[in-house]
Amino acid sequence: MKRISIDMDGVLANVYGQFLKMHAAEFGNVLTLEEMTGRPEHVAFPNVYKYVNSAGFFRTAPVIVGCQEVVRKLNDQYKIFIVSAAMEFPNSLTEKHDWLNEHFPFITWQQMVFCGSKEIIKADIMIDDHFKNLNFFTGETILFTQPHNKLADTLHHKRVDTWEEIEALLLS
Repeated sequence: MKRISIDMDGVLANVYGQFLKMHAAEFGNVLTLEEMTGRPEHVAFPNVYKYVNSAGFFRTAPVIVGCQEVVRKLNDQYKIFIVSAAMEFPNSLTEKHDWLNEHFPFITWQQMVFCGSKEIIKADIMIDDHFKNLNFFTGETILFTQPHNKLADTLHHKRVDTWEEIEALLLS
């Protein structure tokens, strides 16, 4: 059975929703898609590190539309692992664990991988929104579009914009 590594932030959890909400509360303005597109998160949101280190940031992130149903279907046909580079923000470990248990109750603790570098991950397919993870992966790579990567050349990665596209690609 093929293994799929699925990133959490920006692929399952809508961290941009969190960034936008916290930025608006702090600065009084909502950034437009144009203002975020092609800019790394720390450039688009100057206080991004303060946000991700805030209590509740990861725990209350909205779920990306469509991912729950598709991950459930993938879980029936593949070995699924939710992989998050959580060590950069150690306070996020419990929040991410609790978030997964709430929104993906069919994902077991054995399928949750919280790590530092994703270079150690061995699977057949990786779905992620960051090139820093995909570029070192030796299997098939799927780039999930987010504002920070929207203008980038996908190189050898397949780009998807929605979970419906992932479903068509992997479950057809």
